[in-house]
Amino acid sequence: MNELTTNPILQGTSTDLPLFEAIKPEHVLPALEQTLDDARKTVAGLTDLPDPSWDTLMIPLETLDERISRVWGPVTHLNAVCDSEELRPVYQQGVSKMSEWGSELAQNEALYAAMKKVRERDDFTDLSRERQQVLEHALRDFRLSGAELAGEKKDRFKTIKMRMSELATAFEQHVLDATRGFELHLTDDSGLDGLPDSVRDAARQRAEADHKPGWLFTLDAPSYIPFMQYAERRDLREQMYTAFVTRASSGELDNTPVIDELLALRAEAAGLLGFEHYAAYSLATKMATDVNEVLGFMRQLVDKGRMIAEKEITELRAFAASELGLPELAAWDMSFASEKLRLKTYHLSQETLKPWFSEKCVLTGMFSLVEKLYGIVIKENNHVPKWHETVRFFDIFDGTEKKIASFYLDPYARPHKRGGAWMDECIIRWKKPDGSLQLPVAYLVCNFDAPVGDKPALWTHDEVTTLFHEFGHGLHHMLTQGTELSVSGIRGVPWDAVELPSQFMENFCWERDVVNLFARHFETGKTLPDDLFDKMLAARNFHSAMQMLRQIEFSMFDILLHSDYEPDSDVTVQDVLDRVREEVAVVTPPAFNKFQNSFSHIFAGGYAAGYYSYKWAEVLSADAYAAFEEEGVLNADTARRFREQILSVGGSKNIMDAFIAFRGRKPAVDALLRHTGLLT
Repeated sequence: MNELTTNPILQGTSTDLPLFEAIKPEHVLPALEQTLDDARKTVAGLTDLPDPSWDTLMIPLETLDERISRVWGPVTHLNAVCDSEELRPVYQQGVSKMSEWGSELAQNEALYAAMKKVRERDDFTDLSRERQQVLEHALRDFRLSGAELAGEKKDRFKTIKMRMSELATAFEQHVLDATRGFELHLTDDSGLDGLPDSVRDAARQRAEADHKPGWLFTLDAPSYIPFMQYAERRDLREQMYTAFVTRASSGELDNTPVIDELLALRAEAAGLLGFEHYAAYSLATKMATDVNEVLGFMRQLVDKGRMIAEKEITELRAFAASELGLPELAAWDMSFASEKLRLKTYHLSQETLKPWFSEKCVLTGMFSLVEKLYGIVIKENNHVPKWHETVRFFDIFDGTEKKIASFYLDPYARPHKRGGAWMDECIIRWKKPDGSLQLPVAYLVCNFDAPVGDKPALWTHDEVTTLFHEFGHGLHHMLTQGTELSVSGIRGVPWDAVELPSQFMENFCWERDVVNLFARHFETGKTLPDDLFDKMLAARNFHSAMQMLRQIEFSMFDILLHSDYEPDSDVTVQDVLDRVREEVAVVTPPAFNKFQNSFSHIFAGGYAAGYYSYKWAEVLSADAYAAFEEEGVLNADTARRFREQILSVGGSKNIMDAFIAFRGRKPAVDALLRHTGLLT
């Protein structure tokens, strides 16, 4: 039997789900090479069509795109959740092959010409809105990918794109290795002073899993964040902080040269396409029209929040000096002092709330909420291939008990898993050429603490909010009514609008009726007491102005780095960051802080010249949620309208038109300012 016919990656393309348990590193390249070889033959045939149409050109291309994503998608996912020394080099080679294929396809002049012929056909206007949008996006992306370049410029652009892919992968791997390369191993319990029992228990379990005595703390979020909030030992906080903010900034893992080369290549690529800078290139596919609009938007928020943020930091410094014996508030004291002040002001901490947020109750409550809102039913399915024993799988059904979508949930932090939380596509909703409907499947990935001993997994309210956020992305992907691959779910949605459904979902975590659905004590089963909920609500906007300015600092750094920074000048990346901090920040970190070296969003993710999207989309999401506040938080009619006008349309409709259809007007910033306590 041919080895390729038994390759589980290729077999997975013809099954409902990837065969994760069977996939091995040695399967990756043969499957990918076979698929790309077939794709090249298909494209060669399509470019010879004398009179290309939607049916003869676009449907085969969509089918080809689906085939490749079903082969490469599971590999990229495994690289994120099950990184290994064996998979890494194979994955890197795969990235190069995919980059080469992407550039090759995007710069195929004959294919571009064929698509233009379809656009110019008399029957173009007879196509559905979805199909017209697919074609318009494809032609735009051809132009942005260098299809109109010629000769040496085209070759250079292709080389740049491939190199940028390699650098992004290297950046993320350096961050992962640097994060994994540090640990604080304590064998003396004096270093545990101030830490809640749940944090100690998790650290002990971590040490036991690593066959070590005592307690083990790492730079992964579930370990690092509570340590910085609660640890009394200032020297240990300094040690942890220093390790965290200097990740990937020295030795073989130093991302400084990676950043420099990436920025130079991005600027060069944008210049080849006739853009003034990379930010202009990036904004060509977003809601925001230009850099000035983005900077104006962010500076408007700075004006609203700066004075309040200055009051917040002044209060924190006074508190630290008078009650914590910290006359100078160092960077490694910030989380600790903030948590102490929060506790004094509201008599509430994240740890106090954790017993009410067990995994089972949170999931049951979150599912109950979306079932009420959207008329769906969620059921667990234990009979699918998974990549880890703690992964769970769920099916979603409509009101007639017909399955409409599915999702994986991978909630716990573990070694060899990328940090953070995200939603990604596994399978896209699509009406296949044979007329059958392919149902969407999502990956929902978090990095929360796993169960400890005989206790269930207990999460902070912040982590619950993160879960709701990612599930909002998931609903956007899974509740789509799209039938064309390229504009189904989150595909084709502008990057600065794609956070709308996710940030929208976070708001429900602050509603009493909704909190009652998921906040039940893991031992008694009682709902969260009114006094604790009231304290939680009162503390919602604690230091919200400082937090907002921090996000704007990241956003302005990103947009200026990709518009106003010249890679070959005497100005450094650090200089740009320092300049932004002078304008925006009320707290300046120490000089050794190399935050940029682990800023994966813009150097290894899709947020280059687009990090502002979080705040931009937050305006949209806050205003959308205000409709629920006005009409009823659990109002089924409002939810139906939101599903029909926002969640279901994917990239088939202009997002501003979709928002206006839902809200009846353009978005306003007032709801965001009100939700964050900044409306004065």
